Amino acid sequence: MPFELTSTTAAGSGISSVSRGIKTAVTGAPDAGAFAESLGKLVDNVEQTALDANQAVSNMVDKTGDVHEAMIALQRAETTLQMTVQIRNKLVSAYNDIMRMPI
Repeated sequence: MPFELTSTTAAGSGISSVSRGIKTAVTGAPDAGAFAESLGKLVDNVEQTALDANQAVSNMVDKTGDVHEAMIALQRAETTLQMTVQIRNKLVSAYNDIMRMPI
């Protein structure tokens, strides 16, 4: 039974829908579209690294790939996801700071 990053892939799908929501919700500023596009690219990158890791693990199990390649792909996917989560945390923190500002 091959190891799959189903939770990451499922989370990536959820993140993708959130990204689409952000793209439609962010309006008004001239660079809002570029910001939303950057977020979308970041989410797409997370999803792609998870798919690459799944493929590398499948190749390893099928004996067509190397263990080292699979481990590197898994580490890359984990690092990409961690970075994305930290960016999200910073964005949420900035949003909360702005919402707490007195008018």
